Amino acid sequence: MKLIFAGIMAGLLTTTAAQAEEIVFTSWGGTTQEAQTKSWAEPFTVESGIKVLQDGPTDYGKLKAMVDSGNVSWDVVDVEMDFAIKAAKDGLLEPIDFNVVPKADLDPRFTTEHAVGSFYYSFVLAWNKGAVSGEPAGWADMFDLAKFPGKRTFYKWSAPGVIEIALLADGVPADKLYPLDLDRAFNKLDTIKPEIVWWSGGAQSQQLIASGEATFGQLWNGRVFALQEEGADVGVSWNQNMTAADVLVVPKGAKNKDLAMKFLAAATSPKGQASFAEASGYAPINTAAKAEMPEDVVESLPDAYVEGQINLDMNYWAENRDAIAERWYAWQAQ
Repeated sequence: MKLIFAGIMAGLLTTTAAQAEEIVFTSWGGTTQEAQTKSWAEPFTVESGIKVLQDGPTDYGKLKAMVDSGNVSWDVVDVEMDFAIKAAKDGLLEPIDFNVVPKADLDPRFTTEHAVGSFYYSFVLAWNKGAVSGEPAGWADMFDLAKFPGKRTFYKWSAPGVIEIALLADGVPADKLYPLDLDRAFNKLDTIKPEIVWWSGGAQSQQLIASGEATFGQLWNGRVFALQEEGADVGVSWNQNMTAADVLVVPKGAKNKDLAMKFLAAATSPKGQASFAEASGYAPINTAAKAEMPEDVVESLPDAYVEGQINLDMNYWAENRDAIAERWYAWQAQ
């Protein structure tokens, strides 16, 4: 009987251990998360035996609520860098264990004590070629309703990008964007407000442009890459493309923190970053990744378009995000 009982207990312990070997990865959905799954999650599970469950889309309010309640169900989350900077200051994130996550080849621009880069992207001007006569030259054309009629689509949330686009379109030099002149930006946005269709996630931005519901759009370059790979008749302008990065974070109190660090090591490795860049069109944040990538892929990434490129100021947004958000959402609601 004792032997039988011992056998049952051993089986239960084995089952429990097996169930514990999993993490929850949360990202933005659509083609980006599909590429992360294929490039990071699936190989990681094969190599480590740790199962990666998918959730999404990323929701900052939900992340904060989880941490505040002490009931954290996410282990690794893909977030925008300005949010990560602010969230770290607010005590919402676990520190990265760089004894597990190799740091030497990680781009220092996208590496902090509480975050490691996920991917490096640009906001670009995209348009539906079938709905647009002529070829737009840059952000100013988004605001020229006479020359280019039709709906415009912008990122819905208060985040780096739209305000900068409005200021650039209004003639503000790239090196004079910060601190942001909000009055000037909102006045410029008012000129096309009735024609704006907001997108809240990357998949929606693709659908709006591909369908022609919006003729122009502010899109992540990887979303345009995916549309073009699918054969959609979509144009893109890299003029004044605006760069930033998503980063990977571990929420404070994550139940599988140690396993999460192992996942971060795999996701930010040269192999993981190279694979994701090829699948997504976003640039790798591991500086050793390009050596493992085909030359034609390297030449299509955001850091191949550095002439006129504008780096969005993540530290400025981290400090001012809440104040800007209050005015942003009030303006949207008017």
